[in-house]
Amino acid sequence: MTWAQWLKRVFAIDIERCRGCGGRLKVIASIEAPALIERSLAPLKQQTPATQSCPVPFAARAPPPPRSLF
Repeated sequence: MTWAQWLKRVFAIDIERCRGCGGRLKVIASIEAPALIERSLAPLKQQTPATQSCPVPFAARAPPPPRSLF
């Protein structure tokens, strides 16, 4: 499987389809060098607050108390 097929299968992300019109997209480049990725993402890290966290879809809670047998 290609990595695009894995993304679609595992995360339901279809990078080969336009979200707006549904048209076919074509991957023209893939950046895989860690140093280049870090350099490309550095400006985005500066714009994002360090305290920002990922939203949690469900509130965390403790398990229910054990039920009494009597």
